[in-house]
Amino acid sequence: MKIFKDHNTMIWVIIVIIPFILGFKYLNKIKENTQVEFWLTNANGSSKLEKQKNLNFITKILDTLPIIEICEEKQFQAIDGFGFSLTGGSAQVINSLIPKKKQELLQQLFSSNDNAISISYLRISIGSSDLDESVFSYNDLPKGQTDINLDHFSLAPDFEHLVPLLKEILAINPSIKIMGSPWSPPTWMKDNNNSIGGSLLPQYYNVYANYFVNYIQQMKKQDITIDAITIQNEPLHPGNNPSMLMTAEQQAEFIKNHLGPAFKSSKIDTKIIIYDHNCDKPEYPISILNDLVAKTYIDGSAFHLYAGDISTLSKVKEIHPDKNLYFTEQYTPSNGEFNTDLKWHTKNVIIGSMRNWSKTALEWNLANNEYFAPHTPGGCTTCKGALTIYNNETYSLNVGYYIIGHASKFVPSGSTRINSNLTANLSNVAFLTPSDKKVLIVLNEGNSEKKFYIKYNEKIISTKLSSGSVGTYIW
Repeated sequence: MKIFKDHNTMIWVIIVIIPFILGFKYLNKIKENTQVEFWLTNANGSSKLEKQKNLNFITKILDTLPIIEICEEKQFQAIDGFGFSLTGGSAQVINSLIPKKKQELLQQLFSSNDNAISISYLRISIGSSDLDESVFSYNDLPKGQTDINLDHFSLAPDFEHLVPLLKEILAINPSIKIMGSPWSPPTWMKDNNNSIGGSLLPQYYNVYANYFVNYIQQMKKQDITIDAITIQNEPLHPGNNPSMLMTAEQQAEFIKNHLGPAFKSSKIDTKIIIYDHNCDKPEYPISILNDLVAKTYIDGSAFHLYAGDISTLSKVKEIHPDKNLYFTEQYTPSNGEFNTDLKWHTKNVIIGSMRNWSKTALEWNLANNEYFAPHTPGGCTTCKGALTIYNNETYSLNVGYYIIGHASKFVPSGSTRINSNLTANLSNVAFLTPSDKKVLIVLNEGNSEKKFYIKYNEKIISTKLSSGSVGTYIW
């Protein structure tokens, strides 16, 4: 009798329970596939990267509205990441927070938690940038002295703030990518012996190449991998402190006969990226890439947008399609308005750079204090960080945080840009993530609310954005 009961129970489980469980899972799967997450930032700041009610796919277009159609079969560049420059000043003010508040902030910036923006790429300075408290290199000497063997090379200036913070960030996100950019070599290597302007003396080209090698190797000893370096931040702007003038001819010579061979002999696979300046001089990177020997060592070109047009990236890509592109810096000003900065930066830095083949979209400074400091004497006094650190317990989130967050939170490293059409003042860019999610970022550039459809594989979403607002859609 017991066996009979067990037998009946087993039959009942097979006939009723299992199909019910499978059906429940199937219905949930259908629900997942027919719902779209929608995250919104309004131009007036009433919503800031806030999750809205999920949208449902429909099967029929009911009225005449603009349509953004997504096609994942047409794919473009792979994405390395979205983020900021972690300047020495940024590290200094973030480290000033009490431990509990600091960890809360780092989790919010770099983790994959629900309330985080999951920054995936950081740019740091090799030596000081103008947003460090003081000017330094890793081989500073008394005037008149030189050190061609780099016996006095030391990362010590970064050990107080930058290196410890990078280690904390890597503990949260070990796969974050890091790019290094120099503002100036040691002054004894320059023709004016000054941190401002001047040019690298040809007799020190080999020494400076070894300076890069030492930097990458010493950072590796700190368990910090430098994924890429640019040769010189803003090489055509020698008026900053620190800074250096470096022509395209000088950069090509330095790479092909000094830095490239030095990396090769030291078995360094850190990417070499050229230019790292504005979109108004495409001839600079093009001329370097036209040098076939230099080109063999170069991964790609980097750009800022304080001059020129973001479409310049595509012009360089057309001439050298085998080389990558990176967008590495744009700052939001201290006197900027939330709505205008949100619109311009989303259009150009996020959507514009991605639609023009960039593998990264980086805003400038991650953090500073309420006085837009620290900065060097002569450094930028109007560059607003994504965060303002007010004291050891208080910080605020600025527009840069939301500009980057609309991409970094949803588009991880390893994603691929896919095709989407432009229509009716609705700037947009679409991605396919490694987990097979589709992500669409849309900006309403128009002066009034826009209702529109998003179409994917014959499925349709009906949605709307107010003027100047940004939406990220995920399914």
